[in-house]
Amino acid sequence: MPPKPRKIPVGGRFIGYARVSTDDQGTDAQLNELRAAGCTMIFEEHASGADRNRPVLIRLLRDMNAGDTLVVVRLDRLARSVSHLLAVIEQLDYVGAHFRSLGDPINTTTPQGMFSLQVLGAVAQLERALISERNKAGLCAARSRGRVGGNPGLRARDPNAIRKIRQSRNAAYLDAVLARLDTWLPIVRRMRPSHPWGDVVRVLNRGHLSSSPHTSGKPWTAERLRRTVQRLVNEGIVENGLLDRAQPRHGDDRLIRLVAGIKAAAPDRTLQQIATQLEAMHERTPRGGTRWHPSSVKHLLVRAERLGLTFPSVAAHNPPPCR
Repeated sequence: MPPKPRKIPVGGRFIGYARVSTDDQGTDAQLNELRAAGCTMIFEEHASGADRNRPVLIRLLRDMNAGDTLVVVRLDRLARSVSHLLAVIEQLDYVGAHFRSLGDPINTTTPQGMFSLQVLGAVAQLERALISERNKAGLCAARSRGRVGGNPGLRARDPNAIRKIRQSRNAAYLDAVLARLDTWLPIVRRMRPSHPWGDVVRVLNRGHLSSSPHTSGKPWTAERLRRTVQRLVNEGIVENGLLDRAQPRHGDDRLIRLVAGIKAAAPDRTLQQIATQLEAMHERTPRGGTRWHPSSVKHLLVRAERLGLTFPSVAAHNPPPCR
């Protein structure tokens, strides 16, 4: 689900991005349209649209500020796949920036533009499902005619065939990760690198996000999550700081940070819900017990506030009963 649109703060910049595939092509037509649309800064790049590792685009996305709007002439100037487009928009939304395509009904500052974006996401999901069904039907038909499945190049151990298969698998892996990015990445960003990977995984696996996006429903593991974030960093989609080493925590200090991380990951969660989650995670109370009470959770959150950890106020989500 794409993020909700935000109102552009006063003074937000309109930044254009123009791309052509080869040096023989020119960007003059794109530059004219972008200037006419009010872009005060325009970045030009010569690269294939299928290449996600475009240095100019990566640098541009990292320099976007809250309220800025990234503008392109057409969607294909930015991305060749819906998954890449949604990943770029998610990265813009993380910093409070927006996106607009002059030739398409995509404008994340308006409800109509956000609706069009949601339709694109739904169409992409449907397309993936239809392709999967067609592949399965084709394999069944081939087997019924006695044909042997598999890639002949792989059976012959052809190095070129093996390299192509690896590239295809890497692309499929990244598409699967990007398809569900908004369901788990915000929690990772709130908890890393203050919390070790193991604590982040336990929050994800107990927060109805237990299915990692590329393992057919299997729960996250610390190593799988770390490798997934590493891949996103390599692609320039998320910030490198998520991979920083977490400081070791022990005893009460670790519990304080764990409870604060759970509250930051889900601000609307009540004290009782956090207590229930800690029990499901088999966390021991500060006194070594197995039964958590809301008062124990509140005590840890108060101590977390004193340590300067940031999360919504306890009182704001757990108001005292009326008398």
